[in-house]
Amino acid sequence: MSTYDEPGPPVDRDRLTRLLGDPGLAWLVERVRRRLERDEPLTGPVTLATPTTAERAATERLLGRPPRAGRSLTVRLDTVDAVLRRSGISPEGLAPAVTALTGPVDRLADVREREANAWQDAYTPLTPLTEQRPQLADWATRLRQDGLVRRLARTPDAARALLTDTTTALRALPAEPAVSLSAFAAGTLGDAHALDDGTPLATLVLSGIRALTGFPDGTGAEWRREAWASAGLLKDALSSTVLTLGLRGTPALDWTADTGEPAVLTLRQLTRTPPRTAPTTVYVCENPTVLATAADTYGPAASPLICLQGQPSAAALTLLRHLHAQGSTLRYHGDFDWGGLRIATALLRRVPWHPWRYTATDYRNAAATTPLAPPLTGTPTTAPWDQDLPPALTELGVRIEEETVLDTLLPDLAP
Repeated sequence: MSTYDEPGPPVDRDRLTRLLGDPGLAWLVERVRRRLERDEPLTGPVTLATPTTAERAATERLLGRPPRAGRSLTVRLDTVDAVLRRSGISPEGLAPAVTALTGPVDRLADVREREANAWQDAYTPLTPLTEQRPQLADWATRLRQDGLVRRLARTPDAARALLTDTTTALRALPAEPAVSLSAFAAGTLGDAHALDDGTPLATLVLSGIRALTGFPDGTGAEWRREAWASAGLLKDALSSTVLTLGLRGTPALDWTADTGEPAVLTLRQLTRTPPRTAPTTVYVCENPTVLATAADTYGPAASPLICLQGQPSAAALTLLRHLHAQGSTLRYHGDFDWGGLRIATALLRRVPWHPWRYTATDYRNAAATTPLAPPLTGTPTTAPWDQDLPPALTELGVRIEEETVLDTLLPDLAP
């Protein structure tokens, strides 16, 4: 360790304490320590802006003469060094005197080097993980560079412990079969709450899951629920549901399809036993009235239909992704208003779909046959699937709810 604690001629500690250890000179000693830490020369003046009487008196005793008059107090370090040498109190001058008085002084350059080495060592748990999971290599590189771990952990020791737990969790993922998030945390990390929202560990594990599964960016509680589910970890897996009609592929779905009744699937069901079959085309709507009317009209013969019931839930997205991966074409329809366009855009960012009578032409046709349509309100937005749709909404200024166009949608769901 490089410090100002080098051996040399002995310092007379008793005399040094009486002279330089005076409380009135603490400011001067501190200035010298700071210069030593920075490898700066112990020469030139140092100034105290508003000295007390005791500080002036201590300086006078040190120098053997009154300091210069004035509001501030200035002392030349060269002069102090000379006093210590001539008096024999510190034959090698000011640096060893301050070291003897206050203890070894670490150079800041050495401190920074040790800290840099400690931070580098903190990331070592990532190395064996990326050797086992090469798909996490880019993620690990980003962690080393973006400062997230430093912000979460603050110290190298805390960072190493955090990354050790992170790699322990990621090695056990994805969970097959799916398991509750708290049960996974308890079994893998010894604490059922280790992966609760807002904890540093949850933040890092979730970022690793996204790298592991390719899950897209997002925010909010529903997005986090869906992200955990992508790795087989179920967070409140029973309250997240999706409404379906005419889907098959599990005993329960086959029964409801045969009876023509809607089915409510939970995220737990979809992650544990997803449908084994996938229809060629699956229709997707925003409002449950569409699905209920299709069930009433066509019963067991209705085409496969999924209802989002507003913003897509984790269960809905899990089901839609599964069907898309199995080869189904998804065709989506929603309300013709700014809120409906936002829901559709959010869905499109997460799973590919094609418009189901959900274009500017369809909106204009519906508006022309709905003379009492309510006025359009809210903040305009875009429609990536049809750039002409937002201008059409702005031009006509009316909202068309799905219930209004049931007569147009229902024939598409006929057997």
